[in-house]
Amino acid sequence: MTDIRLAIRDITVRSVLVPLARPLATRVVTIEQAPLLLLDLYTEEGVTGRTYLFGYTARGSVHMAALLHDILAMTRGDRVAPVDLFAKATKGLTLMGHQGLAAMAVSGFDVACWDALARAAGVPLVTLLGGRQRPILAYNSNGLGLIAPEAAADQAQALLAEGGFEAVKIRLGRATLAEDLAALRAVRKAVGDNVLLPCDFNQGLSVAEAVRRGRALDGEGVHWIEEPIVYDDLEGCAKIAREVATPIQIGENFYGPRAMAEAIAARAADYMMPDLERIGGVTGWLRAAALAEAANIELSSHIFPEVSCHLLAVTPTRHLLEYVDWAAPILADPLRVENGQVEIPDVPGTGIAWNEDAVAKFAVEL
Repeated sequence: MTDIRLAIRDITVRSVLVPLARPLATRVVTIEQAPLLLLDLYTEEGVTGRTYLFGYTARGSVHMAALLHDILAMTRGDRVAPVDLFAKATKGLTLMGHQGLAAMAVSGFDVACWDALARAAGVPLVTLLGGRQRPILAYNSNGLGLIAPEAAADQAQALLAEGGFEAVKIRLGRATLAEDLAALRAVRKAVGDNVLLPCDFNQGLSVAEAVRRGRALDGEGVHWIEEPIVYDDLEGCAKIAREVATPIQIGENFYGPRAMAEAIAARAADYMMPDLERIGGVTGWLRAAALAEAANIELSSHIFPEVSCHLLAVTPTRHLLEYVDWAAPILADPLRVENGQVEIPDVPGTGIAWNEDAVAKFAVEL
């Protein structure tokens, strides 16, 4: 890696709105389209690093695009050395804070830098990071929102069949516990006892209600209970983790490894699942993985499967990859899933390349 010398020349960003194959109804919001910001980092040597960010809303992509232009202004001409550039970009946005949209923009920049280096080296990102290509166990997270029990049972079977999955995530948080249990039990009856069923409340409960529903789920064979309450209430999460037997999962809202360290110190969860664009891209993930190894905490990923598969492959306490196909329509070579495992592409970099016809179809103005 020390022999690879690239210099930043330019960054371009494009916005797309990609319809989801299955609209996702959660406790707090229904997602029907994926607002993605496509990032291309050009170097003086002709190597291009690529990634995408999830804007959550179309306006989110607009805001991140502006921040990426700021990052380009402060790094143009610099050598592509991701750890140094991560620190420089973070410091350059210090007055805006180290969380929220600023952190997301820095994360995207970081991933593009690492992708460029791996492409220049002619190896997959996992290889550049000192690991090897291996199948990564995944669960299908492309549906099972707050729908009727019968529909949930049918959809669960379809989701498992799509890639030979043996795990699928179900969203909970209906108006009553009885409704949640009815949906969960319908899904369990449809898929059998051997399928892993993590569940996600999408931050929708109070602490007291999370304890009540969590205890009710303890006898239902749930693999984990994800984000039962608002993400930054670590004391509340710790109380739930103490009082509920089913493992508690949090982490997609950790802004950087420091937030994860604080959650570990608070004993806020049994499992953790960093999000690529919040934890700090590749650089932030590697630091988070070291924290997880030291604390003996199993680490899963949150969306962004195209990059997360590389990172989980070098994570000592790797657990499960969250598989979503939200970006697949605009990718030239979407990820392959076989027997419930994601195959890391045997190509230089992360394997992300754009399907330009699809990008044009779903493009929206910034």
